[in-house]
Amino acid sequence: MDGEPQAYPLDLEVLRAKLPDNLYWELGAPTKDPELLRKREEETRKWNEVFGRVQSGDATESEIHQYYDRRRKVSEDMLRFATTVLEEQGDKLPERDKGLYELSINMHRTRLSEYPRQEEESLAHRRSQEQRREQWRQGQPQP
Repeated sequence: MDGEPQAYPLDLEVLRAKLPDNLYWELGAPTKDPELLRKREEETRKWNEVFGRVQSGDATESEIHQYYDRRRKVSEDMLRFATTVLEEQGDKLPERDKGLYELSINMHRTRLSEYPRQEEESLAHRRSQEQRREQWRQGQPQP
């Protein structure tokens, strides 16, 4: 089998012991638990609604900060999980799986580098929307 290690399931219990508070367990770990699946859907819906308000400029400053804090936490935890998988069990993974974890690491590093700019742009968009609303309330012409 041309030197490839045999595919095997990750030892999730070892990983859970190392990373007990990692969001991977809430958001990405394989499960058939209907309660956890329901909770995941509810969380996704909640954060999608907040993201919609952030994008439209209708979110409060607090919601914008909460949204980007959450995004940072998700990326940090997914980065930590993927890095730990490669460090602890990477030598047993097929090359394809190693590549997927490396891709995840690169993606989350990129996201983490972009969040500060995105957060500032969202805050500026909110301020701009508030300014337009105030001008509208005062009957001033819109630019």
